[in-house]
Amino acid sequence: MVFFLAVSPILWLIISLGFLKMQSYKACPAALLIAFAVALFSYDMPGSAAATAALEGIALACWPILLVIIAAIFTYNLAIHTKSMDIIKHMLTTVSKDRRVLVLLIGWGFGAFMEGMAGFGTAIAIPASMLVALGFNPIRAILVCLIANSVPTTYGSIGIPASTLANLTGLNPLLLAKYISLQLLPLNILCPFLMVIVTGGSIKALKGVFMLTLLSGLGLAIPELIIASFIGPELAVMAASVIIMGIIILYSKIFSITSTEYHLDIHPAHVPLKGGLLACLPFILIFVFLLATSKLFPFINEPLNMIKTAVLIYSGPGAVPYTFVWIATPGILILLAAFISGKVQSSSFTEMCIVLGHTVVGLRNTIITIIAVIATAKVMGYSGMTSDIARTAVDATGPMYPAIAPLIGSVGTFITGSGTSSNVLFGNLQINAATAIGANPAWLAAANSAGTCAGKMISPQSIAIAVGAISLKGRDNEILKAIVKVYIPFIIILGCIVYFGQLCIR
Repeated sequence: MVFFLAVSPILWLIISLGFLKMQSYKACPAALLIAFAVALFSYDMPGSAAATAALEGIALACWPILLVIIAAIFTYNLAIHTKSMDIIKHMLTTVSKDRRVLVLLIGWGFGAFMEGMAGFGTAIAIPASMLVALGFNPIRAILVCLIANSVPTTYGSIGIPASTLANLTGLNPLLLAKYISLQLLPLNILCPFLMVIVTGGSIKALKGVFMLTLLSGLGLAIPELIIASFIGPELAVMAASVIIMGIIILYSKIFSITSTEYHLDIHPAHVPLKGGLLACLPFILIFVFLLATSKLFPFINEPLNMIKTAVLIYSGPGAVPYTFVWIATPGILILLAAFISGKVQSSSFTEMCIVLGHTVVGLRNTIITIIAVIATAKVMGYSGMTSDIARTAVDATGPMYPAIAPLIGSVGTFITGSGTSSNVLFGNLQINAATAIGANPAWLAAANSAGTCAGKMISPQSIAIAVGAISLKGRDNEILKAIVKVYIPFIIILGCIVYFGQLCIR
């Protein structure tokens, strides 16, 4: 009975979004109320502790998650305002007019770049917006971007989820990253194929682009494994994404891909080098700022990370101060890049503030959704509900637990929308489970991180970001039903990889 009460907020989200066709900004606050009630009456959590747990969730949602999302969408909206996005679209269409190629280039290559660079929804919002602007069906654009954003998640935002998991568990980050990449390798290759199939509506869409699709998958899988194993998680996806885009551009130039069925009716124009660089300036600056302030450059990273404020928000047992990092956070750096590039592109400060204001208003439902989801996760985590869900799974499966270890990680990401949060919630539990059944701790910890990639696709937060980015209101449940068809085989494949892999890795 306790288990069903613990899982009730998750069940509510599944029912409300999947079957009752409620919008996320209505369903997620209700999930928070359910979690609050269960915490108070079934877990004997003091009211002050439950309230401050939710308040800490609101703080986390606002800083840094919503800050990054707003900054990313503002950057895109400003690029539209300055007409830079038109130039970028022209540049992209000079690569190919084939929808399948552009899906691989924008959704897979550029999306992986955005995830590896910034994370927090930017890799869904910006590529989906670009595809819709090019004339893609909005639902299909969102679906391909949700698929594309799945496997890079664990190395998002300069590898923060994997690095956090290594720090939390005390595992060697190189070994952990190697195991994550090994587990994800088949899915890294599979994802581009799924994207092309979704774009064309059937498996026939692979005709003529099979080799390019395979190379696009290998372009992530192999460099990611090498970089993760020998350098670490920080640049595993970001560096691989540049290789992916290079492969797609080079292949398209050498082998002309033409298909009337998938032809995009856009007439590309020649873009001078200077104009192209100026149009891409926001994204160039984002890359430079995030890379320069990452752990790869400690002489910059460490002083900036000292500019912070620690506040004790949660008042219950095990409370630790919540830290606001004021400058070395992706949202601030993206905003800085956007304002600088906007100024260079001749936009006034007043114009940019107006665009920013419209961006915030346009994301109001997304903001409500994300605040409610993160607050729910905090209440569930601090009350013990999340731990009970995972412990029950371990008790019920015994030696077969490795087969469901990725599922546990996906549940954490489904709740929070964050691979980092899922690793924080369940990382040590995976270690304890490995010890109990005699499995390799690093392998099961990696399974949690790999599972977050599957959960990212179906997370209400991810769907809300996508819907908010292209103003596609009221279609959340339709998107969820469609993407679940991809999630189920994903989690089954991962379960098999983890179970049979742990028999070989001790």
